[in-house]
Amino acid sequence: MTDPYVRPDVQMVLSLLEQQEGPKLYEIEPAAARQLMLMMGNLLELEAGEIAVKRDLSIPGPAGNIPARLYDPRESREPGPLLVYYHGGGFVIGDLETHDSLCCEIARVLDMPVVSIDYRLAPEHPFPAAPEDCISATRWIADSPEALGRQVTGLVLAGDSAGGNLAIVCAIALRDEPAAVPVLAMWPIYPATDLDAEGGSMSEFGKGFLLEAASMDYFVEHYAADSSDWRANPSLKDAAGLPPAVLITAGLDPLRDQGRAYAGKLIDAGVPTVYREAKGNIHGFANLRKGVPSSQADIAGCLTALKALIVEAEGERVMEQAAE
Repeated sequence: MTDPYVRPDVQMVLSLLEQQEGPKLYEIEPAAARQLMLMMGNLLELEAGEIAVKRDLSIPGPAGNIPARLYDPRESREPGPLLVYYHGGGFVIGDLETHDSLCCEIARVLDMPVVSIDYRLAPEHPFPAAPEDCISATRWIADSPEALGRQVTGLVLAGDSAGGNLAIVCAIALRDEPAAVPVLAMWPIYPATDLDAEGGSMSEFGKGFLLEAASMDYFVEHYAADSSDWRANPSLKDAAGLPPAVLITAGLDPLRDQGRAYAGKLIDAGVPTVYREAKGNIHGFANLRKGVPSSQADIAGCLTALKALIVEAEGERVMEQAAE
């Protein structure tokens, strides 16, 4: 087997991480792992930059209030779509801060409000806490509550890794029991769609490419999910009727094959789907845009494709509304 292509900037980051002393993420307690993710972001992620609105919210949830954050490049705006973002981190790590810069970038490029959801994390709150929080928060946003200060006409659901899983899960939940407004599109970024996955890319890139197979075992063990439940493995559910999607994988990612397979499932079900693969890039690239500058182009390409899907879906929504 020939060696896989690795981008030069990716190789620099991998070499830097290899030189770091200390235990691996999967060898430390979750609280320490969360701090490690924050530290890595401070080192390898871009600054958030200026944005007109960045405001913390508190969303009523099934087990208490869910922290969230609203981003908007405009102080105020006419009614329109809103993007809901679910952060990655294996359902164990990650929070509003780890994905702050990315959410700012999404809001600016799409010229759209973004709400980032800080759902409960395992092992303190094992499955199904994360999907329950995310589904509940998404329905709250769909109702355009006064606390949001925005009139929402449609939702776009997005997330990376575990958050990609949650974006798909929320899309399924709102397909089966629709919310106050439609889901116009979704953007799963290197999503975890099959927590039982073995072999293929899980083996090929399971060591030495940032996310390791041992890390996935660590996350799955702490998450304690029922793998027969579609809220853990959304690939178990029929994809027909899901919203148009932009789905991107990373070429050097243990999760690559399950992302590819889910894109195929969407296409087979007749869901308009744009599939992209970041060749030579690693899992987590959306939060490594300072260390891996080429990742910015991967994000920009996805946002261009997503914007086109949103414009088309919003146009269809307006036409349907006029016909009623």
